[in-house]
Amino acid sequence: MHPVIASPADVVALKAQGVTFIDIRQREEWKREHIDGARSLPLDDLTAESLQLRADDTVVFYCQSGMRTRNAQEKLIAAAAPANAVIMQGGLGAWKAAGYATQVDKSQPLPLMRQVQIVAGTLVLGGTLAGALLDPLFYIVPGFVGAGLLFAGISGWCGMAKLLNVMPWNRGAS
Repeated sequence: MHPVIASPADVVALKAQGVTFIDIRQREEWKREHIDGARSLPLDDLTAESLQLRADDTVVFYCQSGMRTRNAQEKLIAAAAPANAVIMQGGLGAWKAAGYATQVDKSQPLPLMRQVQIVAGTLVLGGTLAGALLDPLFYIVPGFVGAGLLFAGISGWCGMAKLLNVMPWNRGAS
């Protein structure tokens, strides 16, 4: 069985019929922004038991860009059975681009990986500029950041993410 792939406009029409919206992103992402009425059920926690759907139900799955839902189609279909599964094309980004409203809580911190990207980018840019303008020893900073990112990619362990996770603005977010 293949899921129905629907545009945000098609999904809005379904929303009026009372379908169930499932946001498969991480809970922190959902807390920061989601479609009104959507349930947070991260992909790792998604099972038929967690959904509790009937055969006449329709469930709309979405993520941030549509990539996670596309990659997990088989799992989503299996978890939704016997209900009808709909994958929203383009995810939350397409929903917003089409002009539809979301519930936003700006008090929630940015997702941890975005924080890592901001800090890493700032350190690389700052270290490069300081190396060019002040002292070549500052070139150690972007080299260190690059080595850390390489290690994180190979090992799956990111020291910067671990450090950012214990910062005060991230403590109450989980």
